[in-house]
Amino acid sequence: MSSTTSGAYDDLLEHVTQLSYVEDAGGLLRWDQQVMMPEGGTPARSKQQSALSTLHHDLLTDDELAGYLDDLDEASLDPGQQAVVREVRREHERARKVPRDLVERISEATSEALPVWEQAREDDDFESYAPVLEELVDLRREYAQAIDPDRDPYEVLFEEFEPYLGLDTAERVLEELRAELPDLIDAVAESDVTQPRPFDGSYDVDDQEELVRAALDELGFDWDRGRLDTSAHPFTSGTQFDARITTRFDPEKPLDSLSSTIHEFGHATYALGLPDDEYGTPLGEARDLTVHESQSRLWENHVGRSRAFWEFFLPTVEEHFGVETTPEAAYGAANRVYDDNLIRVEADELTYHMHILVRFEIERDLIAGDLDVDEVPSVWNDRMEEYLGIRPDTDAEGCLQDIHWTNGTFGYFPTYSLGSVLAAQLYDAADGEIGPIEEGIRAGEFDDLRTWMTENVHSHGRRYTTDDLVREATGEDYTAEYFIEYVTEKYGDLYDL
Repeated sequence: MSSTTSGAYDDLLEHVTQLSYVEDAGGLLRWDQQVMMPEGGTPARSKQQSALSTLHHDLLTDDELAGYLDDLDEASLDPGQQAVVREVRREHERARKVPRDLVERISEATSEALPVWEQAREDDDFESYAPVLEELVDLRREYAQAIDPDRDPYEVLFEEFEPYLGLDTAERVLEELRAELPDLIDAVAESDVTQPRPFDGSYDVDDQEELVRAALDELGFDWDRGRLDTSAHPFTSGTQFDARITTRFDPEKPLDSLSSTIHEFGHATYALGLPDDEYGTPLGEARDLTVHESQSRLWENHVGRSRAFWEFFLPTVEEHFGVETTPEAAYGAANRVYDDNLIRVEADELTYHMHILVRFEIERDLIAGDLDVDEVPSVWNDRMEEYLGIRPDTDAEGCLQDIHWTNGTFGYFPTYSLGSVLAAQLYDAADGEIGPIEEGIRAGEFDDLRTWMTENVHSHGRRYTTDDLVREATGEDYTAEYFIEYVTEKYGDLYDL
């Protein structure tokens, strides 16, 4: 690399790291708003968030950055440098099409929407939330139109969260799940097997928190670089130096807080597995949300809902909850397929994807203008009845349950299913190299699995596109085959199908 090229690359890297630091500061403010901020702090926080979002946009669209990218157009770069330039260029060119004032308006609107959604959810009052949702839909349509007026706006928004697999891949995978899962769900419902319910009853929230902290200890959560808090909707935020998990507790549903915490641990272990020395560059950032969700779903389902996990962890549960049961009963309870579950984050592995289909179809129609905001509750309830055979009695347990639209993240939901599919493929690849993984889980040894994921997924940052990363990690193209095989075998065994 010539001295001129080296100088341009160094300048680009310095610019990009400043950009990343601003984005991470905004992430901390968002975490604080959902976890620590007093209720009256929204007016100031929305302005702070808007200022940081605008600064981030200015840095990303700066003419100097465009100049560095131009200088590197024909440069001879190593693969890592090429990946950095590719990722920066993609985000730069996309952001340059978005007006600065639109970035400000979106940031303020999402910050101001949070307390409205929280109150509407608490009061079961969609009508008070509808104007906010309508504004967010309009803003996101405007955003997509600015980036590419000639393309499907939902496709443009989907690429915010998964830029490389393509909406066509998402739709194909969702179609496969829609084709395969309902028959399996129906077979489970018709089965004579009834899974036990050893954890029915009410469990103190403090006891639940002690239990999930014990689970995080066993899984290997790095408390020196992480923390656990509560929020209205579980989420994880942070970097390789500071990964923050949130969960929530319901006295009547103790397994839900455990599974949601393990889910968020998966996100956190991805963040903490990113290379320290690449912090601030694309090589030190996660490869978008299909891969991120693969990590959370892998730890939640393939580990936390495995028979081996319950053989290992049940004594700890019994100690904290004062119950006595068997590992087989606990395993069955953790994997019971619900015929009456309205809440996505509490759903079993099978019906979960029907929840995703409901949200995907509604948000796609909202962005397309084929569905009015005031129609959302009735359409939501109709599709829940169609796909899951249940109908919410309230909007709080229906269309107000998720935070994503309040954050303006239209296009996010498909990545949950895409990630679940990838989790099965990654788990199979890891099991082939270091397995049998279940033996380690049964012994309470999780280091080998974490290390494999770090070496094959986390350590690459954004060096590879999503499809290339899948091939690097598994030796195969991205496929739903492993997920379908996994759930068919697992639930066939559980329900004697």
